[in-house]
Amino acid sequence: MSQADLAVVDTAAVRRPSPLWTFGLLRSELVTTFRRWRTLALLGVLAAVPILVGISVRIETRGGGQTGRGGGEGPAFIAQVTNNGLFLVFTALAATLPFFLPMAVGVVAGDAVAGEADAGTLRYLLVAPAGRTRLLLAKYTTTMAFCLVATLVVAASALAVGALLFPLGDLTTISGTRISFADGLGRALLIALVVAVSLAGVAALGLFVSTLTSSGIAAMATTVGLLITVQILDQIPQLHALQPYFFSHYWLSFADLVRDPVYWDDLVKNLELQALYTAVFGSAAWARFTTRDITA
Repeated sequence: MSQADLAVVDTAAVRRPSPLWTFGLLRSELVTTFRRWRTLALLGVLAAVPILVGISVRIETRGGGQTGRGGGEGPAFIAQVTNNGLFLVFTALAATLPFFLPMAVGVVAGDAVAGEADAGTLRYLLVAPAGRTRLLLAKYTTTMAFCLVATLVVAASALAVGALLFPLGDLTTISGTRISFADGLGRALLIALVVAVSLAGVAALGLFVSTLTSSGIAAMATTVGLLITVQILDQIPQLHALQPYFFSHYWLSFADLVRDPVYWDDLVKNLELQALYTAVFGSAAWARFTTRDITA
């Protein structure tokens, strides 16, 4: 074999990273993301929300108030929190899902690529034998891991606070039937997983925005701005024909998992919608990132 052939083989070997190297890239992304003070601060804020909700409900009930009854204010679960602390998990997820959780995901996703370009490390990542597609997949997987961790942090904090402040036991579903505490705990875990998957569309959108700019702050601000805009549009009655296509429209459908029997229609629509957004904006992010001229 000639020297030229050996050079071609060596070059191909360098550009074809092993599965172990790919796993190392993903592990590095996970460690880097979850070690950042910003990420820890976001998780801390999310963990604080169930504490504030639980204390507020406790104070309200001691004062003789009818929390969650009348006027249609607050999450549908909040009236049941004083009867069973497990309902604080559902209440906390319902309270954080419209804004706090997606905002945190938008910050992480928006910074995924743009933050590297802003810090001048993106070119060095691409010099390594990862390839742009693998790097983008690692960024999205890391963002989805954050979605899961953030959701579980809210659920775990709510469960701990609910156990401290309120009684635990058999659960009365919103259909009026009773299920065991173990069954209720299983549904709470399933709801947390559904909420995490419900953020897949925001993660893909944020990643796409992150490939459009070299400013991490601009990407994060744009992603959060789009999130707020969609939330507002989803509340305008005149746009009812378009609202079923907004990524946030079926977010609160997880409440149907607390029915007996479970209502699956809106849950399935939500998962299908998230898959659609992931496919569309994931493809757009890939097309942009693989053709982008990286200068920083």
